[in-house]
Amino acid sequence: MRWWSLANFVSNAGTWMQLTVQNLLVLQITGSAAATGLSISVQAAPALLMSLAGGAAVDRWPRKVTAAVSQALLGAVAFVTAALVAVGRLDLTVLMVLAAVTGVIATVDGPACALLGNDLVRKEDVPSAIGVGSLVSNAGRLAGTALAGVTVGFLGTAAAYAANGVSFLFVAAVIPFLRPACKAVRGAGEASAPGGDGARGEESPHPAEPDLTVRQGLVFFLRRPRLVALAGITGISAVFGRNYGLTLAVLVTGPLAGGAGAFGTVSTVLAVGGIVGAVLGARLRSPSVRLVGTLAAAGALLQMVAALSPSLAVLLVVVLPMAVVESVSDTAGTTVLQTDPPAHLRGRVLGVWGSIRTVWGLAGPPALGLLMELAGARGALVAGGLIIVASIGAGHALRRRGTAAPVILRTGERAAAERPVLGTAA
Repeated sequence: MRWWSLANFVSNAGTWMQLTVQNLLVLQITGSAAATGLSISVQAAPALLMSLAGGAAVDRWPRKVTAAVSQALLGAVAFVTAALVAVGRLDLTVLMVLAAVTGVIATVDGPACALLGNDLVRKEDVPSAIGVGSLVSNAGRLAGTALAGVTVGFLGTAAAYAANGVSFLFVAAVIPFLRPACKAVRGAGEASAPGGDGARGEESPHPAEPDLTVRQGLVFFLRRPRLVALAGITGISAVFGRNYGLTLAVLVTGPLAGGAGAFGTVSTVLAVGGIVGAVLGARLRSPSVRLVGTLAAAGALLQMVAALSPSLAVLLVVVLPMAVVESVSDTAGTTVLQTDPPAHLRGRVLGVWGSIRTVWGLAGPPALGLLMELAGARGALVAGGLIIVASIGAGHALRRRGTAAPVILRTGERAAAERPVLGTAA
């Protein structure tokens, strides 16, 4: 697990380095902010259409092989991009094609790597493993964003892509040496770990020949109320409460009259809060959808307080707990998502989740931008917080109304108590 965490840190740092440089590269080629947004959408779009197929592949194929091959392919794409940048042959069309190829590979790589990390620990330690993964992801994001500017300044844009390629190859080289924990729950594409409980019904609820179709994962997700509720909570929060790169940027540079440096400070505090939240989230043992909803509502209330901040100093004080709550909520939700389905369905459930997340990722910024146009930065943050709290409260009320009250039967209690527990057979 330590080797896997190190590999993930290196990979995340390389990925964020490339993402930062890619935005700058598109601006250099086209001079258009719209083209920059289009490149991001092109890379995310395959998840909308192919995440289900990618999740099915993860359930069907051996997980270590799948993760190693996908990491190697992502590294190859990064090296090709670096070579094209170095020789000056990269135009917008080629860059879009490479971004789309990266998005297609990521539909398999994402669930494969997420579930591979869970295989390295015992079942009861999966929430901690997910928390460690979140911590590594936040630390890698900080390191990659910082290294991007240094790398481009001293070595050029091509070097950033090459560094990301090396990071993928490092992960691919580490994977063959990983060994699953003896009590890890494995998928259908692999045998149970030696000494594990794979033969027991409670650890392996799927039959000897499980249904590995894409439809099976979608049907399971839609028939599982807690997963549908989790999708609703996370979706409403993502659209109206998580786009801080947009809402807080407008708040800081607008009503609070700050500059780029001030927003950089806010972003750093958000990242630090994310790391603290990941550490706290790693201590969760049995998170629930109710906990995710409670934390999402608390984050929405803090968002409303942040919207009313009279100064940058007050905003920084509020932003830290806001980021902590968001990070713990994310860790709890990811744990539910990755542990609730049976082992042979987890890849496809993550595939369904990838498609849903892409929908709200594409729809959120335009919806929030329109809300800011109508109500301003402060109004958008307050309105978004109210929408989140009201939606979660309504969902909780509907759930309570839909739960039938227990019926207590009192007739004949005394007579039943007087009868012997066991009678003699005739």
